[in-house]
Amino acid sequence: MWKRKDLKEKARKVVKKNYWTAIIVCFIIAIFTGEFGTSIIWKTDDSLDPNYAILNDDMIIQNELNEEKIQEAQQESQELEEKKSNLNNIELKIWDVIQSNFNSLTKSQKYVFKIWDAIEMFNINQLYLGIGLMIAAFIALIYIIILAEPLTVGEKRYFIKARNGEDTKVGIMAEVFKKGSWKNIAVTMILRDIYNLLWFITIIGGFIKLYEYKMIPYILADNPKIERKKAFELSKQMMNGNKWKAFILDLSFIFWNILSILTFGILNILYVNPYKVATSTELYEILKEKAIEDKYNYYEELK
Repeated sequence: MWKRKDLKEKARKVVKKNYWTAIIVCFIIAIFTGEFGTSIIWKTDDSLDPNYAILNDDMIIQNELNEEKIQEAQQESQELEEKKSNLNNIELKIWDVIQSNFNSLTKSQKYVFKIWDAIEMFNINQLYLGIGLMIAAFIALIYIIILAEPLTVGEKRYFIKARNGEDTKVGIMAEVFKKGSWKNIAVTMILRDIYNLLWFITIIGGFIKLYEYKMIPYILADNPKIERKKAFELSKQMMNGNKWKAFILDLSFIFWNILSILTFGILNILYVNPYKVATSTELYEILKEKAIEDKYNYYEELK
């Protein structure tokens, strides 16, 4: 039985011992993957609203075919803004935190949201914009497969080694790109994203599967050559009975997130992001020990 307090205490020690390299690793991940809800390359304010492209693209040609659709989208957006205007400052901060976390959770499905935008463009007779968005979706998918998801696993590998007192150079992340590792990691991670997306159609099932698959990046970080079937099965077994507790663990960072927003994200960079990943790594190590002790299916794959 694990406790949040114990995990966080151990995580703080790991971050303190490896402070500067941990910051650099998380900063790289934030820029190139958007894992923490913000990214220079990976914009998080687009495509979460199904009407985003309609509301924000000045290139849309006004005509009878799309005027009604635009008005409908503007009305929905206005209603949402009115609801937000009734929130107090604290509630707005919480809203921003939830939105940021949702951006982070759905970062790997951005290409699907862009496809949605493209379909919307076709529906309102904006052929060229639709084609452009489809191309953007394809580029996003390739970027995720080739770089973003493997980098995320590389981040977990760094924190696992840091937690175990091993070499903690930033270059550890590059180990996942070695021959024989990268392809397996890329395919396993994109399949995880696709399964999550399909389960999100059921809404509740999506969040359940999100936590059921939570350990997959850590398992891959520990053993980059593990078979996909084994990685999914191990994660499922490890999270059995721990999904709700893991959700509460993530939720326990909400006040840190609010403080970070008040500091314009500086606190995230300087402490909160490494603290979160180090805590999740501690959870993985606890569940890993239990998997080995109880001899879960394929436990031999956990190095």
